[in-house]
Amino acid sequence: MSEHASAPHGLLLPAAARLVHIGPHKTGTTALQSAFHVGREQLAEHGVTYAGNEQHVVRAALAVTGQPHMLGEGEPQQRHWERLVADVKAAGDNRVAVTSEFYSEADDDAVRRVIEELGGPLVHIVVTLRPLAKIVPSQWQQWVQNGLREPYEKWLDSTLNQPPKTRQRRKFWQRHDHGQLVERWTAIAGKDNLTVVVVDENDGRMLLRTFEAMLGLPDGLLAPEKAQANRSLTLAETEIVRQFNKEFRRQPWSDRVYARYLRRGAVMQMKAARLPAPDEPKIVTPPWALKRAAEIGAESASQIQALGARIVGDIDSLGALPPDRAEATAAPELALEPAAEAAAEAVVGAIMASGDADPEAQPIEDRRVRHVPSTALMSVVLRRVARRFRKLRRALLRRSA
Repeated sequence: MSEHASAPHGLLLPAAARLVHIGPHKTGTTALQSAFHVGREQLAEHGVTYAGNEQHVVRAALAVTGQPHMLGEGEPQQRHWERLVADVKAAGDNRVAVTSEFYSEADDDAVRRVIEELGGPLVHIVVTLRPLAKIVPSQWQQWVQNGLREPYEKWLDSTLNQPPKTRQRRKFWQRHDHGQLVERWTAIAGKDNLTVVVVDENDGRMLLRTFEAMLGLPDGLLAPEKAQANRSLTLAETEIVRQFNKEFRRQPWSDRVYARYLRRGAVMQMKAARLPAPDEPKIVTPPWALKRAAEIGAESASQIQALGARIVGDIDSLGALPPDRAEATAAPELALEPAAEAAAEAVVGAIMASGDADPEAQPIEDRRVRHVPSTALMSVVLRRVARRFRKLRRALLRRSA
C-alpha cells in the first residue's frame, strides 16, 4: 500500500536516524543534494546534519562501492569514505542525511559495509525511482559525456534487448533494475528500514517534501539552488560530444585532456551559458523502446510491492507508457552527424592550439594561445556550433514542410 505523494504523513524517522539516500541516477538526486548543501545552516537549526562538506560527497561513495571515478578524474581513496563515516559519527543525536546515487552500484558486501559503518540499526535506506522511459535518454547522454560513442538507438537496442555483456551495460542494470536494486538493499537493511519514493512527475516539490517529512523539517525548507540545475543536453549538444568522443579516440591524448576540455570545458560551458531554443530537437526515445521500458518497469513495480517495504508515491507509474508516446519518432542522428563532426573537429583544433595536449604524444607547432583559458576557447567553438545547428534546424524544417 503506497502513501499519497502530496501528503507524506507518518514518515518521520526516529531521533538520531541516519537517512542514507542511494539514488539511483536520474531520479532527482542533484536537486536533492543541492537543497541539502545550500540549506546546511537551516538544517542544523532543526537538528539535522548533512554529512560531508561538499554538495555531493562522490569520492566517498565511489570508494566504499569500489567504483572508478569518471574518465580523467583522480581515483577515490578509502580516506574519503572514512572521513564521511567520521562526520556521521560526530553528528551524535542529530538526524543525519547522506546521499549519493553511486550507492546504487554497491554489491552485497558494500551494502553491508555502508549500513554497518554509517550506524547499523540507526540507518534507514531511501530509494528514489522514476519510470525507466524517463531515465534512458538522460542516462545515455550522461554516458556520452564520459566517452560513449554509440548512437542512441543502437545503445537502446543493446541495453534493453540484449544480455549485459559489457561493463557499461552491467553498470546500467546494477543501477536501473529497480526491482533487484530494492531487493538487494532490503535483504540486508530489512523491509522496515527502507522507503521507496516514486517521484511524481507532475509535482515538482514532492521529492523534497518527502525528505522534509522524514527528517522533521518545515515544509519548504529544502530548496535547490537554481544555478545548480543539472540540465540534460539536447540532441545536437549530445551529438557534438559523441562525435568528439570518436575524434578523441583517434588522438594520442590522455584521459586528463578529455576531462579538462570536454567534461569540465565544453559541456559545462554548454550547460551554464547556453539556453537551448524551444524548437531545438531533444533526445527522443522511439516507441518500441518506450514500450520495452514500460514492460521492465511493470516487472520492477510488482517485485517491489512483494518485498513489503514502505512505498511513497504511485508505484504503478513505473510501468506506465508516457502519454505522448504516439508522437515519438526516431532521433534524426544522421542529419545531425555532419554538423556535429565539424563541431568535434573544431574542439580538437582548440585543444591542439591551446598547447595543453600531451606535448610528447601530440606535437604542437603553434603555442601562441596556450595561455588562453580553455573555457574561452570552448566558448568561441560553441558559438560557431550553435550557428551551424540553427542553420541545420531551419533546413530540416523546410525539408519536412
